[in-house]
Amino acid sequence: MTPNIQDVYKTIKDPSTEVLFKDRGSKFFAYAYPVKTIEQVQEVLDHIKSLHPSAGHHCFAYQLGEGYEQYRVSDDGEPNHSAGTPIYGQIQSLELTNCLVVVVRYFGGTKLGVSGLVHAYKTSAAQALEHTDIIEQYITRRVVISFQYEEIGVLMRYLKTQDHRITEQHLGTPCTLTLEVRLGAMEELKIRLAQWHRMTCKILDH
Repeated sequence: MTPNIQDVYKTIKDPSTEVLFKDRGSKFFAYAYPVKTIEQVQEVLDHIKSLHPSAGHHCFAYQLGEGYEQYRVSDDGEPNHSAGTPIYGQIQSLELTNCLVVVVRYFGGTKLGVSGLVHAYKTSAAQALEHTDIIEQYITRRVVISFQYEEIGVLMRYLKTQDHRITEQHLGTPCTLTLEVRLGAMEELKIRLAQWHRMTCKILDH
């Protein structure tokens, strides 16, 4: 494993249970969901809005991507940075990605002020994330190795010493193996295959 390549990220395993936080009559219902795409984010938001059609605000934040490269926050009518930003802060504090947190507010008749809203949304998001299991996921790539049948012995002996997962194999002319390989192990695999001149590899995921 190449030590300087970061190939692990944190996310949540399953959706949280519904969490309720109350402050001076206002009710805040919070949810955390594992998501990987904008489409999944929208599906979750639509679902939660169907659960709370009369709520005044559906605020949220998410972070997506193995490299934590995409995020968005929404105050949904609350004062700027009083809702989405503190929700996002809780996602960041746990170093999570592929994660969406939604907090739904029912106004209770008493204004909380910006500081009160920040506290309420931050606390609600933190409690939702406390009701989830945080897991580590490996960043992997699919690799197809092509080789001749007589080379299968040396290849399989090598693979038995590695953690690569074989997802598909075809014994024909030529033979192929499809592997799921951790990003940090890619360079070593390519170097080893280059030593066996009749084997080639193709990376399917970039």
